[in-house]
Amino acid sequence: MSSNKAALEGIRVIDMTRVLAGPIGAQILGDLGADVIKVERPGVGDDGRVYGLAEVKGKDGMNVRQAGFFAAANRNKRSITLNHSKAEGQEILRKLVQGADVLIENYKVGDLKRFGLDYESLKAINPRLIYCSVTGFGQTGPMAARPGYDGLFQATGGMMAVTGIPEGQPGAGPLKAGPSLVDFITGHNVAISILAALQHRNQTGEGQHIDIALLDSSVAMISHIMQDYLLSGVTPPRLGNGGNGGGPADLIHTKDGMLYLTAGGDEHWRRLTVLMGQPELYQDPRFDENYKRGKLNRLELMDIINEWSRGFTSEELQAKFDEVSIPAARYNELPEVWEDPQVQHRGLRVTTPHPWSETGTVDLIASPLANMSESPATIRRAPPLLGEHSAEVLGELGYDAARIDELREMKII
Repeated sequence: MSSNKAALEGIRVIDMTRVLAGPIGAQILGDLGADVIKVERPGVGDDGRVYGLAEVKGKDGMNVRQAGFFAAANRNKRSITLNHSKAEGQEILRKLVQGADVLIENYKVGDLKRFGLDYESLKAINPRLIYCSVTGFGQTGPMAARPGYDGLFQATGGMMAVTGIPEGQPGAGPLKAGPSLVDFITGHNVAISILAALQHRNQTGEGQHIDIALLDSSVAMISHIMQDYLLSGVTPPRLGNGGNGGGPADLIHTKDGMLYLTAGGDEHWRRLTVLMGQPELYQDPRFDENYKRGKLNRLELMDIINEWSRGFTSEELQAKFDEVSIPAARYNELPEVWEDPQVQHRGLRVTTPHPWSETGTVDLIASPLANMSESPATIRRAPPLLGEHSAEVLGELGYDAARIDELREMKII
């Protein structure tokens, strides 16, 4: 663990979000050193606590209620429970806001205004507050009131339109990506926008309201493929595992597995033809242009490459590609990811102390921001139990033990 000062040390974040996009954004800030206070519903907590196919096993049979969704997005946070629909809960939240830098929420549009917890109301308490609202469709517009989840936006934002098996092949049609990529990218946009707002506040002293929508992120993440459409007006085809920047770029088969090959540039293609012992393919009129290799005659070319690649093991073929600097990488099933020597070298699996788990630890995925030379992201806390830090945080706000017990009996916390 680095002894350097964390980039966001001294920044306090109130995290009123649930499930994935908002929690990921808050977690990034926590990884960078912010004090993130997660506000959850008493007795229920974040919906993400029970989402996923696996969960942290508690010691002595304890149910820690930390399923995969929650464990992936809530480290480096302190959890308090709070019923903000009651006046006493609202009072606690306003006291938190007085000393906070950031508040992130993902309630339905207008929901928090009913309790005087909207941006304009809290800005009156703390003009320097950065208030980030995360919704499916944004704060305004004809669909603003609709709920939204990742799969909806993979469908409506264009991602499924360019993902899936090509037309004319078995199983053709649009396909949802396995991971919740729109949530994940939206979480990063949450963090980026807040970092920018903190810099703006450093320059002006002003807080601001941030409106982040999954819809916006879903359209933006189509990136160069959507840009191709805007430039040409032509809808690009789904390419299955084929690359969108040219060819050959696809999974290729070996004696014992698969590699992903990207040789779309002319020079990489030339090197590949030499490596295959078929240099005449470089000027073959079927494959002498990137478009022909990547789109027009892609299947024919991949058949030729696969006939050659099946003569080698994955290790042998990777060594050949590395020797002539052709980009390629082994296809890994999930268990094999953690056996990959470069993954191990980068320390991407982090065993973190967890006082309530069966083993006393939990394995988490490292932050990709952990390699900053002066202020790296770190993992300092395991994902919290529901309300684990309620007494601690309320004590910091000036509540004594008797009052905390009273609030607990009233089901405010």
